[in-house]
Amino acid sequence: MALLKILEFPDPRLRTIAETVTEVDDSVRALIDDMFETMYDAPGIGLAATQVNAHQRIVTIDLSEDHSEPLALINPEYTVLDDTLEEMQEGCLSVPGYYDNVCRPQRIRVSSLDRDGNTQNFEAEGLLAVCIQHELDHLNGKLFVDYLSALKRNRIRSKLEKKHRLEESGSNV
Repeated sequence: MALLKILEFPDPRLRTIAETVTEVDDSVRALIDDMFETMYDAPGIGLAATQVNAHQRIVTIDLSEDHSEPLALINPEYTVLDDTLEEMQEGCLSVPGYYDNVCRPQRIRVSSLDRDGNTQNFEAEGLLAVCIQHELDHLNGKLFVDYLSALKRNRIRSKLEKKHRLEESGSNV
C-alpha cells in the first residue's frame, strides 16, 4: 500500500468528472487500499478517487474512530429518500483547514459495487448520508466550497493559493 498525494483546491484536476469503472480487478482493489491508507493518514472519514488524481468512480469511507468500518463504493449512485434538508458542518481533505455549513438531504438510498464487484444497496442517513453525497460530488467535479457564497469561496481560494505558493518556494506557512 502507498500514501497518495491529495489534490488541493483550486487544483483544476479536482473538477474532472470521474469515469465509470468497467472491471473490478486487482488494480482497482489496490487503488482502494491506497485510498484507505491515505484517508486514514490524513486523517479523514471519506476520500474520492478524484482527490488523489485517479479519475475513476471510487469512494472510500470510514466513520469509525478505530478504522473498523471501511466502506468502498465503486460506481456509486444515490437517490434521495427524504427531501428534508439538514445543515451540517463539512470539511474536506482537498480544502484543508476550512469548514462551513452545507445543507443536504439527510436520507438517501445508495447503490454501488463493493471492492469485489458485488452489488450493494443500502439506506444511509445522517453523517453517512452527508459523507456519501460529499464524496459523490467529488466524482462529478464538485467541491463543498461550491455550496458557499462566491465571497467565501474566493477567500478560501486566495488563502490556499498563497499557501501553495509559499510551499513551492520552500517557505514555512
